[in-house]
Amino acid sequence: MRRLSAYRGVDRLGALVLQAEICDWRRFRNGGGAGAFCGLVPSEYSSGERVQRGSLTHAGNAHLRRQLIESAWAYTTGPSLGPVLRRRQDGVPAETRARAWASQVDLCRRFRALDKRKTVRGVVVAAVARRLIGHLHAEMVA
Repeated sequence: MRRLSAYRGVDRLGALVLQAEICDWRRFRNGGGAGAFCGLVPSEYSSGERVQRGSLTHAGNAHLRRQLIESAWAYTTGPSLGPVLRRRQDGVPAETRARAWASQVDLCRRFRALDKRKTVRGVVVAAVARRLIGHLHAEMVA
């Protein structure tokens, strides 16, 4: 839980929800599998050579998906380390803090880039949440 709560948007209760719902992070090969478990992957309509992606499947753990969506809203502004996040990162290994910072920079940049292109902010938040679960998966299997 301590390593998860070192990430922006994931407080201690959120980390508890993530850990309780996923349990063993190694059961997923990559972050995409964890995203599929949460229902944060697009549906697909395909026939022959034609592939068309649709809305999110929502076929997954609703508690986990809700927590990730709420956590993704924290990336609307630029990367920063506030006093609350610094306190949560106390006692966390330096490698975890470095990965959390790199993740924060990536997710804030991604949020801004998608926000310029997309008209519905919920779509942007869902995309950032899907990317966040990939970062969290990488942290927990490292």
